[in-house]
Amino acid sequence: MQPLIKKAGIAIIVLGTAAAVAGGYLNPRSEKAMTYRTARVVRGNLLVAISATGTVEPEEVIDVGAQVAGQILSFGLDADGKPVDYGSKVTEGTVLAKIDESLYSAEAAQAEAQVQAARANLQHAEADLQQLDAKLYQAERDWQRARKLGPSEALAEASYDAYQAAYQTAVANVAIGKATILQARAGLAQAQSVLQRAQRNLGYCTITSPVKGVIIDRRVNIGQTVVASLNAPSLFLIAKDLTHMQVWVAVNEADIGKIEQGQPVTFTVDAFPGETFQGQVGKIRLNASMTQNVVTYTVEIITDNRSGRLLPYLSANVQFELNRRSDVLLVPTAALQWKPSPEQIAPQLRQTPAANVASNRKSDQTRPTPSKTESARGDAAQRGILWIPDGKKVRPLRVRLGLTDGGMTEVESEQLTEGLQIVTGQLDQAAHGNDTTNPFAPKIPRRGTGGARQTSSS
Repeated sequence: MQPLIKKAGIAIIVLGTAAAVAGGYLNPRSEKAMTYRTARVVRGNLLVAISATGTVEPEEVIDVGAQVAGQILSFGLDADGKPVDYGSKVTEGTVLAKIDESLYSAEAAQAEAQVQAARANLQHAEADLQQLDAKLYQAERDWQRARKLGPSEALAEASYDAYQAAYQTAVANVAIGKATILQARAGLAQAQSVLQRAQRNLGYCTITSPVKGVIIDRRVNIGQTVVASLNAPSLFLIAKDLTHMQVWVAVNEADIGKIEQGQPVTFTVDAFPGETFQGQVGKIRLNASMTQNVVTYTVEIITDNRSGRLLPYLSANVQFELNRRSDVLLVPTAALQWKPSPEQIAPQLRQTPAANVASNRKSDQTRPTPSKTESARGDAAQRGILWIPDGKKVRPLRVRLGLTDGGMTEVESEQLTEGLQIVTGQLDQAAHGNDTTNPFAPKIPRRGTGGARQTSSS
């Protein structure tokens, strides 16, 4: 009898141990302590902005080209007496380069000779006209006398006809002489225009600066031959005024409706890390472009560059300011999106409206969080819930939502104070060394979770 009792006791102990072990495996989280990822409520400034990229451009650029073909013989001197080069400061009329002018000098000399010949032809025609006028006067006097006498014994009829013909011929010769003068004058004008063109081409051999500015690009070298055809070859690129710069930004069509003239803008350039430059929207170009089915508009931003730090064609990271808040309480947006399970809420608070909202996790997850656009319009009706650690549980705190930049959100509540700890998520105990799961089960690699990115300045 005693062996049977002993065996039964051993069986009971084995079964109890197995049940306890099985219960531990089936409900591994029952003995776990909840560990939450938390963050503090901070006070700072919040900026809601549209981000885009652009390029720093000079406000006005002059492309200096060549209107004649020829070989570059030399460069001029800049304001410092040095040969014109990249970064040279020039004034209006400064000689930039000289093109070989031998051919154009010959053409100008030939045109000058043609002008002299045309002038001589005109003088010759004018002298001929004076002779013709004299002959006309003589013929006219003879014809007047002949008409008084008429055909008679004193004047033969043949002589009478000869005087009449001579007079009419003299009149015609004078008209021809006047036409010859007009022709000579036209020839002189044509020769003068040819000379003017030759002299202008000769002048084009000396390339001068049309404005005061800085040379930002030199595209030719001494000895290089430039060929002018339908398009003038570009030799120099001159920035008229580098104290005022522009940033040309490509803005997506989804955001262009939020951009307006005079809107404040901040931007940074990689050349000066940590330095922020100020500007404002100057113009929105209407000639949109499409790249891979994405429509973008070019927005011109005006900025002051009297310091000279901004260089042409730097890449700029631009933020168009939509709205701004100063000295407000901020929390990570992730804290507003996290919802606890009913078991994680403090028992005395599980019947509150906030707890009931948290219990309906599916409906809460489908409720849209306030967007940047809605917050920028100041939608005061938006409400949210923050969860405060309360021992191993959490308790709710209702807040009013303000602006958000995606990473941080402005919140308001009488019970909210700076530095208050709030829950942003739940940490997995298995990833922190407190794993009580089956040691023989395969380990599944887990991706580490990081905290919410804070994008506001405090």
